[in-house]
Amino acid sequence: MRILILGAGKMGSFFTDLLNFEHEVAVYDQEPQRMRFTYNCARFSSLEEVKQFEPQLLINAVTMKYTIEAFRAVMPFLPQQCIVSDIASVKTGLREFYEGCNHPFVSSHPMFGPTFANLNQLSNENAIIIAEGDYMGRIFFRDLYNKLGLNIHEYTFEEHDRTVAYSLSIPFVSTFVFAAVMKPQDAPGTTFKRHLNIARGVLGEDDFLLREILFNPYTAEQVGHIRDELNALLDIINDKDAEAMKQYLTKIRTNIITVR
Repeated sequence: MRILILGAGKMGSFFTDLLNFEHEVAVYDQEPQRMRFTYNCARFSSLEEVKQFEPQLLINAVTMKYTIEAFRAVMPFLPQQCIVSDIASVKTGLREFYEGCNHPFVSSHPMFGPTFANLNQLSNENAIIIAEGDYMGRIFFRDLYNKLGLNIHEYTFEEHDRTVAYSLSIPFVSTFVFAAVMKPQDAPGTTFKRHLNIARGVLGEDDFLLREILFNPYTAEQVGHIRDELNALLDIINDKDAEAMKQYLTKIRTNIITVR
């Protein structure tokens, strides 16, 4: 296939490296210097070059804040039959965009990123493919993610947003609370340092991404669960209730065992 990748950031470069030996790949980025380390692919600095390339598949890997804007900029230069796709972790506005774009589409979410994941060993990672997408597009990404050893799940847009509200907002909010009460430590313990490294990684993410994950319509419910658990734990601590603490620890250990 002729595949155009929008954006030469970390994930755009990852997909370029992944695809460029089996497909004819081209990369477009508004900042040409970001493409200087891309290999075995065409590098475009003008959308007119996209028109000449005639891609069969477009993978939009630009920063989430500009995903739809990038789609709109490139649309006039795409063949009508080109499948358009995104890998955004938040799908806000994308379903509505796809409904009016007059192109076959596929939307997926590789549930890993360069901040924490080992991109050379992804067998413990997951990917979501949106069920409403084009059949052939879904097959392409299913085959691609299978080759990476990812655990693949097919959800609707709504099911995806509910999953993200759970799997991203809970650790993100927990990290925010940890960072909010942070103070300098002369002799931090191992657990503290590990949490601190996670906090630095999460807070190194783009502000727009963090905001959109927290503004997901299903996030408030999950944050409410965190608040309720903190209140219950605070009651146990204030009462110094050893039996209640034992029961609480048993409960949360069971939760960890049952989660993959």
